[in-house]
Amino acid sequence: MSSPQPLELTILMPCLNEAETLEVCIRKAQDYLERSGVDGEVVIADNGSTDGSQDIARGLGARVVSISQRGYGAALIGGTVAARGRYVIMGDADDSYDFSALDPFVEALRAGNQLVMGNRFRGGIAPGAMPPLHKYLGNPVLSGIGRLFFNKHIRDFHCGMRGYERQAILDLDLVTTGMEYASEMVVRASLAGLRITEVPTTLSKDGRSRPPHLRSWRDGWRHLRFLLLYAPRWLFLYPGLVALVLGGLATAILMFGPVTIGSVGFSSVTMIYTAAITVLGYEAVTFSILTKLYAAREGFLPVGPRFRWLSDLFTLERGLVLGLVIFLLGLGLGVAQVAGWGDAGFGALDAGRAIRVAVPVMIGVTLGFFTIMASMFAGALTVATRSTAHPSPMLHIEATEQAETTTVPVP
Repeated sequence: MSSPQPLELTILMPCLNEAETLEVCIRKAQDYLERSGVDGEVVIADNGSTDGSQDIARGLGARVVSISQRGYGAALIGGTVAARGRYVIMGDADDSYDFSALDPFVEALRAGNQLVMGNRFRGGIAPGAMPPLHKYLGNPVLSGIGRLFFNKHIRDFHCGMRGYERQAILDLDLVTTGMEYASEMVVRASLAGLRITEVPTTLSKDGRSRPPHLRSWRDGWRHLRFLLLYAPRWLFLYPGLVALVLGGLATAILMFGPVTIGSVGFSSVTMIYTAAITVLGYEAVTFSILTKLYAAREGFLPVGPRFRWLSDLFTLERGLVLGLVIFLLGLGLGVAQVAGWGDAGFGALDAGRAIRVAVPVMIGVTLGFFTIMASMFAGALTVATRSTAHPSPMLHIEATEQAETTTVPVP
């Protein structure tokens, strides 16, 4: 049997018990295809509906793709794999997005953009369509973090209606199966250098009588967590460098004695706190390197030439030597302090002077041991291994125009 001819556009809707609103969404999408003359299809990525949504879709002539693995991201990944269009426009099946007004998305895709984001704040948000918590806190904060970390041009990071070049998105190998898939798409597309733009789109109050699948705090945290984990420089490196430099400098100054600034005096007790800041900063910087190594190993983040040079420079063996030297310096200083205490008959010591010696001992022993352990872990991350095959969820594509069912593996 010959394979189906490719189309220009697939209108993709993830679906989980959307019987109340699915028909109106499909009809709007089909009306758009007929009116615009775009050669396309409507695909429903069904995630296990039990309310008859599949029958509604088939009855209207839409193609149903059954996704066995639950989750918003899983449905969209499976639907994208099954799509026959060169371009895909995705949107929720709750009638909150207008599938009859897709011209801006199609025009932007035809112009060469590989990801076209809808912007609800430019297009218009109907009263009651977005909870105040999302409108005034969740979306502005998460979109602001996304612009800061990844793409300064995107104003609405979490719009559920977006269009993309199918193969370009498949090449990103997106993996998240939950709501954070929306963030992963934008983040990975930005890091890969895809051409991204925004177009205005409207958001209406959804037509369902039941609560939405979205859970504000849980899904908001999952989006935030994802953004932070994909930005190790902002999460670990930059704060760590600030803490390491400031804490280390303050500790070094206080080693030589108390410091007074105006009417405020800083002495040995302050030195304990600055030492703790130094250690935390060093650990944060090290974690940024380990996170980057792991991300490079798993293909999550691109690795530039500077990081490759740095990782080649600091090998496992060099890291072990460096950690051992730091550890021995701290240990040696501690032994010298104990020896001096012995020469004084193990009697009372000047607390300030003793702390000014003990703190560098603690820093050296702690950072040396941590460097050794981190080097061992980094060595484990960089060991060359055969790629392991992970079982993929299977899609059951049920075409209305054909009787058979085809199975397609999700990458």
